[in-house]
Amino acid sequence: MDIVLYYGPVTCALAPYITLTEAGAKFEVRPLNFRKDQHRSPDFMKINPKHKVPVLLIDGQVLTESVAIQMWIARNFPQAKLLPADSWQELKAISILSWCSSGIHPFLARINAPPRVCDLPDAGPSVRRLASEVLFENFQIADELLAGREFFFDHFTAADAHFFWCFRRATQFELDLGKFKNCLAHFERIGSRPSAQKVLAYEKSIQAEFAKAA
Repeated sequence: MDIVLYYGPVTCALAPYITLTEAGAKFEVRPLNFRKDQHRSPDFMKINPKHKVPVLLIDGQVLTESVAIQMWIARNFPQAKLLPADSWQELKAISILSWCSSGIHPFLARINAPPRVCDLPDAGPSVRRLASEVLFENFQIADELLAGREFFFDHFTAADAHFFWCFRRATQFELDLGKFKNCLAHFERIGSRPSAQKVLAYEKSIQAEFAKAA
């Protein structure tokens, strides 16, 4: 099976990188330099006209959207147990994946780039404040879900990988995350896994390459 992951530093493509690694999958990574708009290049737009990552190429077939990608990885590498075996718990894990993608990620994006949602003069601070408030509501929910637990379920799953990216992205902004102690512990726990260490090292190397080419 020929697997290619299109990846951008700092983006949520980090999550399937982790799960592919956890699964022991052999895959090629094709990094895109967003600062040079490589995600909007004609070649990439043919692959994904939504100009986003992650994108997974499986034997030449294109799969987009994080939840679908994580489900494909879990189904094709069942030995990795990236989703719970119980059908109800599996649905709950898919629910968390969807929540990370549609309930948390958009507010991280607003904090990162306010003009994308409001181009009024001097709107940036207001957009960031409002987005941060909603983000904190979500992190409080996650903090309660993680109380007394190492992972969202009885073992590491794709849900942990995606939430790790969400919380990591939040740490890259000037936000006070100290009150979310369970989220912080989870972040450190997942970040210490070899799969996370591998992608973080890869990200650092790619960022250095992109900086040289700037």
